[in-house]
Amino acid sequence: MSILTISAISLVIFLHILFLVLEMFFWNTAFGRKTFGLSEGYARQSATLAANQGLYNGFLAAGLLWGLVSSVGAEALIFFLCCIIIAGIYGAITVRPSIFWIQALPAATALALLIYTSW
Repeated sequence: MSILTISAISLVIFLHILFLVLEMFFWNTAFGRKTFGLSEGYARQSATLAANQGLYNGFLAAGLLWGLVSSVGAEALIFFLCCIIIAGIYGAITVRPSIFWIQALPAATALALLIYTSW
């Protein structure tokens, strides 16, 4: 696997750890509300849902890290990158179009590099 591919996957891991931190720990803070464009009331009411969503983002990051460091390799990376791409597309359609650029595109780029360098 090329350094570029590993770097792209590492960026996706970093982004999902960042999403975890934002959604689990900063959702109901001034910074979190500003980041996600939330009212104080909505942030307070949806904090548990956001924490759950953050946990899932952490699992995606863990799955990618597992794929990078274990013998399962490309198969796990392809699976988790596809999950992220699908989640990013769904989020872009249902929540905010910018989610495509922040979540789906980095994962799609990493997947394309992975497939290209694996052939």
